[in-house]
Amino acid sequence: MSKLIILTAPSGAGKTTIVRYLLEQLPELAFSISATTRARRPNEEEGVDYYYIGVEAFQGLIAEEAFAEWQEVYPNQYYGTLHSEMERIWLEGKHIVFDIDVKGAVNLKKAYPDQSLAIFIKPPSKEALFERLRQRNTETEESLRKRLIKAEEELTFENKFDHVLVNDVLEEALAEALRLVRKFIAP
Repeated sequence: MSKLIILTAPSGAGKTTIVRYLLEQLPELAFSISATTRARRPNEEEGVDYYYIGVEAFQGLIAEEAFAEWQEVYPNQYYGTLHSEMERIWLEGKHIVFDIDVKGAVNLKKAYPDQSLAIFIKPPSKEALFERLRQRNTETEESLRKRLIKAEEELTFENKFDHVLVNDVLEEALAEALRLVRKFIAP
């Protein structure tokens, strides 16, 4: 049976780096590409990083129950996991890796409780998280402010997950994530 590996964290905690590492190390995993209404960043590709969908089209897919989970993360900025994306990966015979927001991760874990491993990636401190977000230089001051407020809220969700992984020393966090996932997907 295909399993779900759900990684979540406040923006800037390092979940994408950990997800990429797991995908490099474990060929039996495949990445679930989320759908979003947010604007594509210059370095992102359609169908690789996200499926970019307009707000009305996204709302239409919600009405059609096309999503396994979805969230309106910011006003009119939706993210979600399409059932069709999960089915695509299951047909490949692989386990699915998710890099999704905290509330979406909670919903996915509720929908697939026995099939999923949910890992919350936690920064060593709020200050470290805020500094990482600032150093990215991908945000306007307004979007950075929104992310910081959201991160404060998301940090209160850590007890809803199977494991909390503190990403202080990256090499240690990568090794621990790999250990947890290998143990979970072992036959």
